[in-house]
Amino acid sequence: MKYTVVTGATGHVGNTLVRALLEQGRRVRALIHTHAASLDGLAVERVDGDVLDVDSLARAFAGADVVYHLAARISITGDQGGRVTAINVEGTRNAARAALAAGVRRFVHFSSVHAFDLEPTEGAIDEGAGRPGPHHPAYDRSKAAGEATLREVIADGLDATIVNPTGVIGPLDFEPSRMGRLIALIGRRRIPAMTPGGFDWVDVRDVVAGAMAAEASGRTGVNYLLGGHWQSMADIGAMAAAAHGVAPPRWQSPMWMARLGAPFVTLASKLTGAEPLYTAEALHAVRANRHIDTTRARAELGHDPRPTATSILDAVAWQRARAEGVR
Repeated sequence: MKYTVVTGATGHVGNTLVRALLEQGRRVRALIHTHAASLDGLAVERVDGDVLDVDSLARAFAGADVVYHLAARISITGDQGGRVTAINVEGTRNAARAALAAGVRRFVHFSSVHAFDLEPTEGAIDEGAGRPGPHHPAYDRSKAAGEATLREVIADGLDATIVNPTGVIGPLDFEPSRMGRLIALIGRRRIPAMTPGGFDWVDVRDVVAGAMAAEASGRTGVNYLLGGHWQSMADIGAMAAAAHGVAPPRWQSPMWMARLGAPFVTLASKLTGAEPLYTAEALHAVRANRHIDTTRARAELGHDPRPTATSILDAVAWQRARAEGVR
């Protein structure tokens, strides 16, 4: 049996995907860059490596039938000294080239809704939407550029398809993600106010199901938006509080106040070394178009996202179980 290889396997989506692949009886190999606690106890072959190290990619992809490329650098704090561009653009090129050289049958690339220009608020965002320009955040530009480099390799013969999740939430969030931290902090009554705006949120398990469907039936070179449901940040706060059984954050900051405070939040995070919960770039995202058109993914991949409240309930239940030492 050939391998199914997952880069970025230790992240929120990655470890959820690994579990789903194992449930199918697949032989899974994970490219491990740093810590891998999220994969503890799983029957996964591990290969130490980095998407910027082409030799490690060659080792990881040897004998592979399918590659899921998730490794990426998410950022709401700019290009982080060039790391965002390097990993999301050059890393994608390296992974695609290595997959082509290894004779991989199918390559599933995890991009993001941020690879599209989300600023126009008229109509809906679909796979034909425009792409980020120079004034967009570095992360958005890097995801669009990563897709462009992938298309160069598709033109050379790689059979690859692309999924574009929106904001991912749900259980199995080991690190945790920024939203996982926010949900946990709401339960501890540490968030007095929610930021304005909102975003489209999708359950991690629905993203994984969509990506696996894309492996089976996604068209080569075609994007699939894996969206869920738009919820305001106030709605997220209320759902998380209800799941924890506590009172919701007392108030919502107006946008002008949030924008005024963003530089100070960013500065404080640099001084403490903690990732900020919001920045000017994060506020750019929550002002985006709230209408994400998932018609293509629903029709071709059977994408059917569950309610946001269910995702948050399950995330909180998982956080509690993990805190109690239950796997």
